[in-house]
Amino acid sequence: MTEQESTERKRTRVRRVQRYLLNPPAKAAVRLGLVPGYVLLETTGRRSGKSRHTVVGMRVEGTTGWVVAEHGRHAGYVQNIEANPTVRVCRHGRWRAATAQIIADDDPLVRLDQFGRTHAATVRQFGTDLLTLRFQLQ
Repeated sequence: MTEQESTERKRTRVRRVQRYLLNPPAKAAVRLGLVPGYVLLETTGRRSGKSRHTVVGMRVEGTTGWVVAEHGRHAGYVQNIEANPTVRVCRHGRWRAATAQIIADDDPLVRLDQFGRTHAATVRQFGTDLLTLRFQLQ
């Protein structure tokens, strides 16, 4: 098995666990503001046009939020952002409009050092293609 096939298999396994086991209860907890360091991100589906909600770890500095996408441009929410960067972020139970931007020349491993230790370790362990995103909160 090539390294690319191994990475794709890992990405598929992680995506299934997140989608069916972790995300449903996490979405409810984050929406209620019970999980510090995580937000509910609402994007618009690039094909369907429907609202899509995803739990992501975000470090907020004033009106700027930072996210390190575990699967980079392979993540559905990143593809949705590429198609439409206008998003909403639910933090502490409150929705805010935001504009997202992919920061391809940022070092995601250095950026992760600014996040909580548990979140950073999880992203490093399960991530396959790290990518930094910046959110300008309104």
